Amino acid sequence: MKEEPTAKLPGVCVPWEEAKTDWAEIKGDEELVRKIWEENDAEAYMFLWQCVLSF
Repeated sequence: MKEEPTAKLPGVCVPWEEAKTDWAEIKGDEELVRKIWEENDAEAYMFLWQCVLSF
């Protein structure tokens, strides 16, 4: 069965909604975890684009 491609926002490798399903219950401030996830994900996206554009 072929998996349908999902539309992602520019600057996002793995959206938070998709990433949080891989974890058990978050016992703490979920907004803080989301913020940190999105910041790190944006840096990974930028790194990948820099690699693509540099070579």
